[in-house]
Amino acid sequence: MKFIDEAKIEVAAGRGGNGAVSFRREKFVPRGGPDGGDGGRGGSVYAVADENINTLVEYRFVKRYQAKNGEKGHGADRYGKGADDIEIHMPVGTLIRDADTDEIVADLTRHGQRVCVARGGKGGLGNLHFKSSVNRAPKQATPGEEGESRSLLLELKVLADVGLLGMPNAGKSTLISAVSAARPKVADYPFTTLHPNLGVVRLDENHSFVMADIPGLIEGAAEGAGLGHRFLKHLSRTGLLLHVVDLAPFDENVNPAAEALSIVNELHRFDDELAEKPRWLVLNKLDMLPENEHERKITQFLAEIGWDYPQPDDRFTFDLETPRVFCISALAHQGTQELVQTIQRYLDAKRAQMPPQVTEEMAVETASAVNHTSNILKPE
Repeated sequence: MKFIDEAKIEVAAGRGGNGAVSFRREKFVPRGGPDGGDGGRGGSVYAVADENINTLVEYRFVKRYQAKNGEKGHGADRYGKGADDIEIHMPVGTLIRDADTDEIVADLTRHGQRVCVARGGKGGLGNLHFKSSVNRAPKQATPGEEGESRSLLLELKVLADVGLLGMPNAGKSTLISAVSAARPKVADYPFTTLHPNLGVVRLDENHSFVMADIPGLIEGAAEGAGLGHRFLKHLSRTGLLLHVVDLAPFDENVNPAAEALSIVNELHRFDDELAEKPRWLVLNKLDMLPENEHERKITQFLAEIGWDYPQPDDRFTFDLETPRVFCISALAHQGTQELVQTIQRYLDAKRAQMPPQVTEEMAVETASAVNHTSNILKPE
């Protein structure tokens, strides 16, 4: 099955049961009084984050989820039975919006998170609640409340620490396969990657992070050209972007600097907040260039894109603000270890600056993403 990351469903909670109008009728008990019970509560609908699910494909086929109504009240002070709640299991990273108001209903970021998306109606009151000194035989009861009903938009955003972006054939899939256990399809033609891939990069027993690869972008992606525009949202949860650039394109008429600038432009057109995320340059495929051409090519590229940031000095403290440039060959594994080690230091330094509570929440989300990664790598 395909990797499905968007869906629309209808959810409806159950209606509460009506209250009962009843009077006690027993031999030798005259004027027994009201004994009508309350109606039962209607069933609610809950969304549950499940790390064992990796796509929203199920919600392309089943569109409506309806909880049962509560049972009506009975005589002899018997209350109606409340209806069971129903749970809808969704992948970790699912953002749920109200289709009519665009309000964010829930953001499922950790395994086991449970959020009510449609609350069941309360049961009505039986007539036993209405007796008083002046009204000994009340004949009124209240009906059960209607349950909530709404249309929901489901949007899956993968959880990752680092996101890869770049033009098709820039070498993103080769890079993620070189530094992690992910094995995305790699070929010498554009748009080899058709869905997001996640890989866990492990430096040692205590240090690891999650890297996400999305389909390559082309000019006009923000307006729907190519494939990458549908998956740009997956980068919104990442803390660091790696902009992978092919320094040795097969077509001599292709200008790597122009392509790099077009990617930056597409990010701004899609979402300014995404474009403002920390972004490092990864100049790839140096093994395809003569060794004596490396320095000239790199210098020329950086000058054309206006990159005048010096490489920061990390001997004493790790610089979180200055963007970085890495020159690698993902295919030959040249420079990849330095890249992942620097990323790990960046992530560690970033977490050290955060309040303990936020750090703990990020650790939970990262652990959930790591557990979920093996499923993402093999979409159903």
